[in-house]
Amino acid sequence: MLFTHNMEPLLGVLLGLILAAASSAQNNCTCATNRWTVCAQNGPENCTCTLVGSSHKVDCSTLMPKCLLMKAEMMLLKEKHFQGHPHGLLDFDAIYSPDCEDSGIFKARQCNQADACWCVNTACIRITEKVDKSLRCDELVRTSWIYIRLKHKKRSGALGAAHVTNALKQLFESQYKMHPKYITAIEYNSPLIQIHLNQHDSGKSKCDVDITDVAYYFEKDIKDDSIFHSNSTLTVSVNGDALDIEKIRIFYIDEKPPLFSMNEQAGDVIAVVIAVVLAAGLGITVLGILRLRRTR
Repeated sequence: MLFTHNMEPLLGVLLGLILAAASSAQNNCTCATNRWTVCAQNGPENCTCTLVGSSHKVDCSTLMPKCLLMKAEMMLLKEKHFQGHPHGLLDFDAIYSPDCEDSGIFKARQCNQADACWCVNTACIRITEKVDKSLRCDELVRTSWIYIRLKHKKRSGALGAAHVTNALKQLFESQYKMHPKYITAIEYNSPLIQIHLNQHDSGKSKCDVDITDVAYYFEKDIKDDSIFHSNSTLTVSVNGDALDIEKIRIFYIDEKPPLFSMNEQAGDVIAVVIAVVLAAGLGITVLGILRLRRTR
């Protein structure tokens, strides 16, 4: 009896430590790559996360497809909007809940609440006029090249181009899980930074993140609206010196031209330029589309 009595305080301490560890594990059950998730602890080392408002399971080890991100964001936006405006949410080109395939990519045809439909590319940029639901979109047009144009604030000291290039390459590889082969060029001419991403279906494996998803995550980070769970401000560090980005523009180059009529005025497009680009590794030219979308 003396032995059992002496063990009771020790067992109590051990039980307290176990409960504390379990509570800590529960608090750490989060999705590092997506803050728009609901996570639950299903064992000591098993954390299951689903997308907000759905039963879609999330792989938190990589980036989530842009379509699913937009869908989750719109659901949260609608809930917030309905609280202050019970009559509903207006539906614009850039503000609607997209239709996604099971894989997470955009469906080739998108429609809004007013039953207007249009075709999109893999970045969900509209590439046709708006018509009714009779519209057919035979394929999801591939965005194979992305051009990101950044401008940082004025600085007292100069930065080396090689150092800026290396810092951004490391950022895209570590933060956004991008394979370096898809970063075709990074050019720096103070205060302008130009980043070129190139990715064709033929050279992309299932494990590789899509450049359109990377561009979406990166844009959100630059605008202090990070998708990552930490939701912290992105700091681009060059040799320990923070690079303060003040402007970002993203251009998309598709593998096929758009189907707008001459009098079509695209509300979410600042410029549409038909460009002839060299198909990587094929030695032939293909007709692409360079488009700059208005950021939300």
